[in-house]
Amino acid sequence: MILEVDGVEFQYRSKEVLKDIEFHLKRNEILSILGPNGVGKTTLLKCMNAILKPKRGTILIEEEDVLKLEQIEIARRLGYVPQRCESARLTAFDAILLGRIPHMKWNLSTEDVMLVEATIRKLHLEELALRYIDELSGGEMQKVGIARAIAQNPKLLLLDEPTSSLDLKNQLEILNIIREVVKKENVSAIMTMHDLNLALRYSDKFLFLKHGTIFAAGSVEDITPEIIEEVYGVPVTIQNYNDVAVVIPTA
Repeated sequence: MILEVDGVEFQYRSKEVLKDIEFHLKRNEILSILGPNGVGKTTLLKCMNAILKPKRGTILIEEEDVLKLEQIEIARRLGYVPQRCESARLTAFDAILLGRIPHMKWNLSTEDVMLVEATIRKLHLEELALRYIDELSGGEMQKVGIARAIAQNPKLLLLDEPTSSLDLKNQLEILNIIREVVKKENVSAIMTMHDLNLALRYSDKFLFLKHGTIFAAGSVEDITPEIIEEVYGVPVTIQNYNDVAVVIPTA
C-alpha cells in the first residue's frame, strides 16, 4: 500500500468535520473524493499532508506515520496542489523549480533543471515558462501548481479540485497528464472533485463523503444512482457511452 488512513477524525474548535475516515490506496491508482460543498473533502486532504493535525487516527505513507515525519520528508513523499495557488513575483519556471527544494542538497543541479524543463514540456507550458505568475490567469496558475507538484517527484499527489479553473480542453489535458504520471511513474493520486463525470472517466476508486463520514466507497461499478442521490440530493441515472459511465440528472 502507498497510503493507509485509519480512524481519522478532525474538528474545528467544537465542530466535528471528519469522523472515522478509513481507506487505503495502492500504487498506480487514482482516488476521487466526492461530495457536496462543506463536507470535509479539503480538510481530509490537508490532514493527509499534515497541514492539519487530526484529533485522532493514523495516516501512513509507505508504512511511515505522516504525522511523525519532518516537513521536508513529507514534501519528498507528498505533492500537494491547493485550490488556489499563491501568486508572487516569480516566473513560472522558478515557481515549478520550487518543487525540487525537498530533494536539493547544497545547490541546484543540472538534473533539477532538466526535470523541470521536462515537466514544462509535458504540461505544454513552454509559452508560460518565463512569464511572472502574478500575471497569469487562474487556469494558468492552476497548471503551474500541478507542474510544481509533479516536478517534486512525490510518491502521492494530493490535488484539491485540480480542474476547477480550467476550460474543457485544459481539464481533459491535465487529467490525462495526471493519469499518465500515475500509471508510468509508479505513484498514486488523490483528487477532490465536483464534476462527477470527469471523476468517473479518470479515477480508479471513489470515496463519497456525507456529514463528514464515508457514505460509500468503491470503483466505478459500485457507484449507483441511489448513492449519488443520497449524497447530493439530486436524482440521476447512470448510462454508458462509449464504455464510459455518464451521470445524467433527471430532476
